[in-house]
Amino acid sequence: MSAAKEIAIVKRSEEHSLNASEEGGSSGSANGSVTSAEAPNVSPAVRRRLPDERHSLTHHFSVGGQEGYVTVGLYEDGLPGELFIRIAKEGSTVSGLMDSFATAVSLALQYGVPLRVLCDKFSHTRFEPSGWSGNPKIGYAKSLTDYLFRWLELRFLKGEQGLLFQLPRQPLPRREVTSAVEGLGQVVELGDAPPCQFCGSLMVRNGSCYRCMTCGSTSGCS
Repeated sequence: MSAAKEIAIVKRSEEHSLNASEEGGSSGSANGSVTSAEAPNVSPAVRRRLPDERHSLTHHFSVGGQEGYVTVGLYEDGLPGELFIRIAKEGSTVSGLMDSFATAVSLALQYGVPLRVLCDKFSHTRFEPSGWSGNPKIGYAKSLTDYLFRWLELRFLKGEQGLLFQLPRQPLPRREVTSAVEGLGQVVELGDAPPCQFCGSLMVRNGSCYRCMTCGSTSGCS
């Protein structure tokens, strides 16, 4: 084969490769691939780190016999920025999972995810261990994350408003004091002394019975 034919064959192969590369680039654009020039200008997320010295709040919890501590690191404005969860059984699977979960929540808080969103997402999740928490503001916890995020909601979003299992005490109505003896009976509780069945005053012990110091009646003894 002459040298001229070899040169012509090489030129044709180079032109064929160039055309194939151009077709591949155009087909990639048609398939929806975005080039760097076409990419939108999206600002990256900014991480708000906590200062080297920060205030923190540590809370002890117990859910279904599983005890632990949660420590919340705070920004200067009092908002939570990091979470540390320590389970009593170090080295267990639950301890490792909660430690990793706390790291993920801390990063979410520092990158601007609102605490309200996290509380709404993880509250009332159900898995073991679960049970009564001993905290009257929370009561029964369906899981560890349920307890922790309900506690975070009470502490940082609601300001610990209200107790679920404490009823307001209604003051007992009292009659007007008409004598010094009756007034003393209302101030000093005399153990299991019953009220008088005739006038309602508090009776005092008289031997083995009780006597009313207002009207003079007794509980059956002379």
